Amino acid sequence: MSTEGGTKAVIAALLANSGIAVTKFGAWLLTGASSMLAEAIHSVADAGNQGLLLLGGKRAQREATSEHPFGYGRERYVYSFIVAIVLFSVGGLFALYEAYHKYESVHAGEPDKLLESQWWWVPILVLSAAIVMETFSFRTAIKESNHVRGSKSWVQFIRRAKSPELPVILLEDLAALVGLVLALIGIGLSLLTDNAYWDVAGTACIGLLLVTVAIILAIEMKSLLLGESATPENNKTIRSALQGEGSVRETEVMHLRTLHIGPEALLVAAKLRVDRGERGEDIAAQINAAEKRARDALPDLQLTMYLEPDLGHQDAETAPSWDAGKT
Repeated sequence: MSTEGGTKAVIAALLANSGIAVTKFGAWLLTGASSMLAEAIHSVADAGNQGLLLLGGKRAQREATSEHPFGYGRERYVYSFIVAIVLFSVGGLFALYEAYHKYESVHAGEPDKLLESQWWWVPILVLSAAIVMETFSFRTAIKESNHVRGSKSWVQFIRRAKSPELPVILLEDLAALVGLVLALIGIGLSLLTDNAYWDVAGTACIGLLLVTVAIILAIEMKSLLLGESATPENNKTIRSALQGEGSVRETEVMHLRTLHIGPEALLVAAKLRVDRGERGEDIAAQINAAEKRARDALPDLQLTMYLEPDLGHQDAETAPSWDAGKT
């Protein structure tokens, strides 16, 4: 569900940004408004980013190899991290540069093309239409996110999501909407007051907004690239399933480690206590039963499991305080 929903949101955003970019460039060529150029480059960057997300999703589906035995699921995180870099450089830094360039021009007393253009109304029309189109894209991202968000707040969803596409699109679409409003305010005040500094301010605000969103995305993607454990809820589910809670014979889970090797793929390693004197075939049957219970408990996740039997009790060295399921 999360993969399909993420792809749908990405495609909706790609179509919206591609169309918006063309109209913004047209408005900039007619009026020379720096806010329009910053927003045009922003839309180009966003469209490129959505292409990167689709490419990452496609490449992540490759079969595992001897060199990459756990598959290529994390490639989606790599491309999402590249998205953050593109948004920071092509979107944010370019907008800040354009604001500085426009400021130098206005400060030097050069005539402003926007204030003298007979097409002054074009940016207003383009930005208003872009807000409407971007709203539909944002609405699609919200709708698809709600399918997997559950009771989590939006901040929790972005911080804890293991599938990167929906959080990336949500933040990009939000930044796009806010950026459009900032551009509209900057251009509108410039036209009303006959003061081009408002256009400069709007462009600078767009740049700061994009840099901020890019940094947030980079931090979240870095965490996923380094390797995150399963969510607390899934950790608890796995531990309960391995222990066989409620069954005739319960198994003690001495400690548990989980690691996402892809948004829907999870590596599970656990040490299970077995009774001294048990036969090898009984231990194997006990471990196989525990594996089956865990897979049945989380059918939407692909679990790669390594379970180790042990006779003793865990100590501080083998079971740290952050042991999965005990925090």
